[in-house]
Amino acid sequence: MNAGRTVFAQLMDHLPAHELHKCVSRYDGDRRLRGFSCHDQLLAMAFAQLTWRESLRDIEACLRSMQPKLYHMGFRGRVCRSTLADANERHNWRMWADLAQVFIQIARPMYAGEPLDVDLDATAYALDSTTIDLCLSLFPWARFRRTKAAVKLHTLLDLRGNIPTFAQITEGKLHDVHILDEFLPEPGSFYVMDRGYLDFKRLYTFVLCSAFFVVRTKRNVRLRRRYSHPVVEGSGVISDHSVVLTTLESATAYPDALRRVRYYDAETDKKLAFLTNNFDLPALIIAQLYKQRWKVELFFKWIKQHLRIKAFYGTTENAVKTQIWIAIATYLLVAILKKRLGLEFSLYQILQVLSVTLFEKTPILRAFEHCDYRIDLPDTCNQLTLFGL
Repeated sequence: MNAGRTVFAQLMDHLPAHELHKCVSRYDGDRRLRGFSCHDQLLAMAFAQLTWRESLRDIEACLRSMQPKLYHMGFRGRVCRSTLADANERHNWRMWADLAQVFIQIARPMYAGEPLDVDLDATAYALDSTTIDLCLSLFPWARFRRTKAAVKLHTLLDLRGNIPTFAQITEGKLHDVHILDEFLPEPGSFYVMDRGYLDFKRLYTFVLCSAFFVVRTKRNVRLRRRYSHPVVEGSGVISDHSVVLTTLESATAYPDALRRVRYYDAETDKKLAFLTNNFDLPALIIAQLYKQRWKVELFFKWIKQHLRIKAFYGTTENAVKTQIWIAIATYLLVAILKKRLGLEFSLYQILQVLSVTLFEKTPILRAFEHCDYRIDLPDTCNQLTLFGL
């Protein structure tokens, strides 16, 4: 059935065309078509992500060298550097953000059964952000400091399968804590956060939504101990207390009791303290759950290493956000492909195979048949073993 079709075309078969049409229509993306549609733009930018193209001229040269195959890869417009640059600047980036949300809704059920590495039946999320540095002279709209420009990518990662369920791109100087205002916690779920998100008024929203948080506390937080709970000797848990806030402002913002767990991490030789509104889980599980927050750090490292979000093809805000959202959508598309085809390879390995076979006319599964999913990753990619599940 796939004889004579390129691997790229077979990959794009997993793109729901009707959902793409709805996203484009929502923002009137093809109003000024000029022979290069939003669908063409998506294909060109996804190709650039999968093959790590350096520039718009690089994208144009590579695709034009395969001109006879472009029609069968889905392209209907002529791929030109200037046309693609105009599309990235003028086509509303929000349509690609909406498309990424469509991919999230498809991918999450596929990874719902992935192990969590913690004895927990509930859904768990990790919330964090990464700063993407920009050149101030080229991106003056993204001023971060006096001599520096940047944007921030805020991500809420489902720890089962490492699927981003919420993402937002903001100016670099926006404090992380403000992102807590942008989503509504799911009842019964756990949200793991670093101390940058320690804001008691916002954390009380989790209580009102019947959700749970685990957040690292700060030294200057004033607490009064109410009860001490027994801990298992040798587990690493130093103490487990029920506490209340003592300062008037904090106690007004968060009037309920909190649970403070102190833990000694032998690997890093550090003592850590966590606050949570869950009083039922063992203290060791609370500490282990916070350790899972590292997965969102690995996610940021992975996409920065293997997708194109550190060097940009355009300098406008719309072009930058378009490129980041299409990078996220590409990540999710590969994750969907992995599950639908039952591939045992890591996402890193899948990307490597796709990058050199996109123009091959062969069934996509055959492109992987001579690869060994058990092969060790190079030392520089040790952090990517997280995505081997």
